[in-house]
Amino acid sequence: MPDAPRTVSPQARKARIAAVVMAVTMILWMGAQLVGGQLGLPVRYVFLFDLAAIAALVWALIVTYQVWQARRAERD
Repeated sequence: MPDAPRTVSPQARKARIAAVVMAVTMILWMGAQLVGGQLGLPVRYVFLFDLAAIAALVWALIVTYQVWQARRAERD
């Protein structure tokens, strides 16, 4: 008899998405730094990669804070 499908809470889903965004952002950022250095891209283009990575990490931080607050509210 197959098990019933597990439902994932919205907080868990948001936390998982934030974790994936953080991991992918860091991998892409490191790759952009490597490729930018090898191709000799101007600093302003490399700086754009930095700003994009910072934006993604700030978004992930905000989502993580929201998940933390939601879990605290569930406990209370």
